Amino acid sequence: MASSLKNLSSYSNENIPDGSSFKIGVIVSEWNEHITSALFQGAFDTLIKHGLQEDNIYKILVPGAFELPVATKILLKKHTLNAVICLGCVIKGETTHNEYINQAVAQGLTTLSIATGVPCVFGLLTPNDEQQAKDRAGGKHGNKGVEAAITALRMAATKNDLNKDKQKIGF
Repeated sequence: MASSLKNLSSYSNENIPDGSSFKIGVIVSEWNEHITSALFQGAFDTLIKHGLQEDNIYKILVPGAFELPVATKILLKKHTLNAVICLGCVIKGETTHNEYINQAVAQGLTTLSIATGVPCVFGLLTPNDEQQAKDRAGGKHGNKGVEAAITALRMAATKNDLNKDKQKIGF
């Protein structure tokens, strides 16, 4: 279903793991701050709602979206985290700069996720205009910060579940 038809941030609490044992980083781009601060608030409130202690949420501000991957790497070197949420907003302009930034961030976070084994959640809005960004930062399409937080919680729990020692039968 197209996003224009519903609020994509609606979710069932039944499927969300308890985050009380997790430590999660949240890196926020200051570019388009009026959008990214709303994304952060949605992510923060969702993490708290699902059990994270405020002391276990590690927030870093970076100048722009392009800096999200390197800040993720720095944060992962400093703290042992269950997941990292990267929030930003690159609004399409008159040039194609947005395509380069968005692709670089996506590739950087994917590479870090695979290399470290820590889920690095892509919470970068890539709208065509400011209204689309507002619609996705607490507007009619929900808050992508909420969705990023839910993804981080679910991926952290999945990683924990798969890393548990299990009795093996056989060879």
